[in-house]
Amino acid sequence: MWKRIIAGFGGAIALSVLHEILKKNMDELPDFEEVGEEAIDKSLEKVNLKVLDTSKLYNATVAGDVITNGIYYAFTPFKMNTVIGALGGLGAMALPKKLGLDNTPIAGTDKKKMMTIGYYIFGALVAGGIYKLLTINERRKFEDEE
Repeated sequence: MWKRIIAGFGGAIALSVLHEILKKNMDELPDFEEVGEEAIDKSLEKVNLKVLDTSKLYNATVAGDVITNGIYYAFTPFKMNTVIGALGGLGAMALPKKLGLDNTPIAGTDKKKMMTIGYYIFGALVAGGIYKLLTINERRKFEDEE
């Protein structure tokens, strides 16, 4: 189980790093942080709290993305990376609306939609690759027994 968790979080971190790199070099990218910040703000409003330090809000959002994506990747089949990634991207675009949030920052244009799906496919492929590396000896042992 720990191998799945390591692989899942590796894919999630890779997705976040890719997003940060592209954010510095491209325009009109999905803005996951904006949706995450809205979710945190709305949650805190329910208990009469407000985040005053926007850098902490940003950090909490990125951490939340890595945690949720890491769990998603860890508990999905690694043999279906592209499908799992595409479903994750579609879910990332649909879930905010279901939660009463604005999904425009990640699904407002066709380019953002395609980038969102692409990010999640990338993360799933990285997670699958890490899992494959972590289990290579197990697979060799299984093949030797046949």
